Order: sequence, then structure tokens, then C-alpha cells
Amino acid sequence: MYNSKVQLRYSFRLYPTSGQQEAVARAFGCARVVFNDALRARREAHAAGLPYPSDGDLSKQVITEAKKTSERVWLGEVSSVVLQQALADLNTAYRNFFASVSGKRRGRKVAPSRFRSRKDSRQAVRFTRNARWSITAGGRLRLPKVGDVRVRWSRDLPCDPSSVTVIKDAAGRYFASFVVETTQEPLPEVAAEVGIDLGLTHLAVLSDGRKVTSPKFLRRAERRLGKAQQALSRKQKGSANRRKAVARVARMHARVSDARRDHHHRLSTQLIRDNQAVYVEDLAVNALARTRLAKSVHDAGWSRFVGMLEYKAARYGRTLGKVDRWFPSSKLCSACGTAAEAMPLNVRTWTCPCGAVHDRDVNAANNILAAGRADRLNACGGTARPAA
Repeated sequence: MYNSKVQLRYSFRLYPTSGQQEAVARAFGCARVVFNDALRARREAHAAGLPYPSDGDLSKQVITEAKKTSERVWLGEVSSVVLQQALADLNTAYRNFFASVSGKRRGRKVAPSRFRSRKDSRQAVRFTRNARWSITAGGRLRLPKVGDVRVRWSRDLPCDPSSVTVIKDAAGRYFASFVVETTQEPLPEVAAEVGIDLGLTHLAVLSDGRKVTSPKFLRRAERRLGKAQQALSRKQKGSANRRKAVARVARMHARVSDARRDHHHRLSTQLIRDNQAVYVEDLAVNALARTRLAKSVHDAGWSRFVGMLEYKAARYGRTLGKVDRWFPSSKLCSACGTAAEAMPLNVRTWTCPCGAVHDRDVNAANNILAAGRADRLNACGGTARPAA
């Protein structure tokens, strides 16, 4: 069963004035200093063999007492909620690290926290409801000690947000990311189900025979990106021209990322709307990204696409099933179930001894659909194998 409540993020572009940009930059800097001071205090305590400072002691040391010193008096120029949220981020990082080391956290191992730098490509601060931020009647975002910032509202918020995060990306753009908790919006049930075989030439091959060509946004922009990066390499470090060149390369990468994200959103929305259940293969993207196909794998963006399918299925009452990555979807005949001994990548069409002629990718999508249905029936108490 699905949960009745889902948490979503809504992001909107911000257009702060020059004065507001300076205020936001102060907030970025103060939050970064508090985070680094707290991390340093915990590392020093660990090196001395002392217990970690509690959250209350740490807050008192790096915020309350630090504001009284001449070196940190400027911490009072920003909202105190921003500083507290920086400590909360550090606590979350430590909890995730310890859970990963002890084996309680699944997935990739989490590295220890590192110091934040003012040269990081992404800067962010979070305002909770305690900061008393608000949306004005004129549609501006009112932030404490920043002012009323102009927002480009592309859609309405479904409910009152619990927090807002102000983000500055590598391209110098500002965004407001709202966290909202909303109820499910189940779509009318349909009979269709689909299996998806993810690939590089075709981003998605569906079990009904449709093939979605991969747009390859990075490959298409590669020539222009190469020239921009070559021009960047020739600029003197620390110069104004180098900063401009860095911003230009970041803007070009942002356009590629935005185009890819828009394409994934459109395709995932269509698949979730048209099918009651969607089945995909649980690919080892991290491992594939270390091969000679790394650039093409990153350009395809499989992980983000599957992530979109996952949260949209949860939101709209659909089912998303993941088939084990070791399932031989390409070598298995979808008609008789016979497995071929080998299936090199250059073989795109093959004939089974039973006489069935298969398109490699469509056959894999059909096998993923059948395996996903079988796993779903078994999870719901069905038979061990689907009927022939």
C-alpha cells in the first residue's frame, strides 16, 4: 500500500537585486563558517579522546559565544535559523556516516564530513518556519535580513511549505526550493503495463515496441564546450577573465543539464500516466560509469530518470518494479524462455531455435515486463511462476 502523504520539492528561479545578493552571500558565508567551526570542534574532541560535544554545547560554542568575540561578531548579521540549520546539516552528515560504517545504512559508503569552501560550485542556506519567512501578497519571497526577493512562479504550491532553501548554482543562478507535504493524487486505473530496457542509442525501449531515441545533449554540446574549456585553460588564474570563463562554462553545462532534466520529466510523466505498472532493470550505473562508456552513461542520465519514475509512481498511485540486474533479459527468448549462450553487444537481432526472431532491445523489454509481473505476483502472494 502507498503512504497517504508524500514530500515533494518545488524549485523556482529567484532574481535578487545586487543588495540582496550581498545579503545572501553573507548568509552563505556565515553558515559555512559555523559548519566548519563545529566540524573542527568535533574533530579536535575526537583527536583528544574526548566525547563528542552535544548539540546544545556545540550551538553555544560556535554560535552564541562566537558572536561575542571580535572574530565572529558578524555572525549576528544573518538569521540565527540559518546558523542552526548549518549545525543540523553537520549532525545529519555524522549520523549518515556512522550508520554507513556500522552497516545500518544501505547503499554506497558515506565518507566523513569535509570542510566547506567558499569556492564550492553550489552554495545553499535553509530557512525553516522559525525564521518567519513568508510569501508576500505581491508574490515575492520575504527572507529575514535579506528582503523581498522576486520569484518567477511557474506553478502554484499545493500547500504551505515547511521550509525554503535558497541555492546558488555554479552558473550564478539563484533558486528557491520549497519542501511541501501533500496527499497522493491517484490517477484513474488503466490496464496497460510496460517494461523498459534502458540503453545508450535509445534511452528507453518499451515492451510494446516503441523506441525513445536518446537526445545525447552532452554529445551535441561537446564541441562548443570543448572550445569554452580550452579558452578557460588559457586564462590566468585569479584574473577577472578567468572568472568570466568559468561562469561561461558553467552556464553551458547548466543548459545541457536543464535540457536533459526536461526531457526526462516529459517522458517519465507520460509513462506513469499511460501505465498502471512500470518495470525497469536495476542497473549498476556507478560501475558502468567507470568504463569506457562513462561519458555516454552520464549523458543518458539513467539514475535520475528512474528516480523520477519512482517518485511519480508513489505520488500518482502507480507501481514501479525493479528487476534484478543479473537477470539475463537480452539472452532470454521471450517466446519460449530459452537462454542463448552468449549475446555480444554488436548482435542487435537474433533468431531463437524455436523460430522466433527478436529485436535485442524489444525482447529485453518484454522479458523485463514478464519478470516484473512475476515478482509482483510473488510479493502479493501469487504463484511462484506466472502461467505459460
